[in-house]
Amino acid sequence: MASMHKGACFCGAVQIEVSGEPAGMGYCHCRSCRSWSAGPVNAFTLWKPDAVRVVSGAEHIAKFQKTAMSERQYCTKCGGHLMTNHPTFGLIDVYAATIPSLPFKPGVHVNYAETVLPMRDGLPKMKDFPSELGGSGEMVPE
Repeated sequence: MASMHKGACFCGAVQIEVSGEPAGMGYCHCRSCRSWSAGPVNAFTLWKPDAVRVVSGAEHIAKFQKTAMSERQYCTKCGGHLMTNHPTFGLIDVYAATIPSLPFKPGVHVNYAETVLPMRDGLPKMKDFPSELGGSGEMVPE
């Protein structure tokens, strides 16, 4: 049986579920994620679209799309961030904090060339994105 984890926005009006295993987990250091999250780094979990389901409160989800790469979704009642659809990758980033029961096991740092919070954790540090997702695939030192 596939694992399932439930999550919600800050006020609980939007309830989501993710099922199975994420395609990846890690940290994004890009300026856009930092600005959107109001934090120095974004902890992400990536899922295939069919593994993410809005259980209730879909009418409270608003979207903001600054670029073709990211369609950010949030709750209109509390402003709580939920997830980002990455149509060019075929993946949805459900913010790690949105699904607290999922054990967060990061495997990589992306966009580390833009970091404002160096993290010495032994994980691979990518300059931007993996080449299979349209990035350079270059690694940078810790």
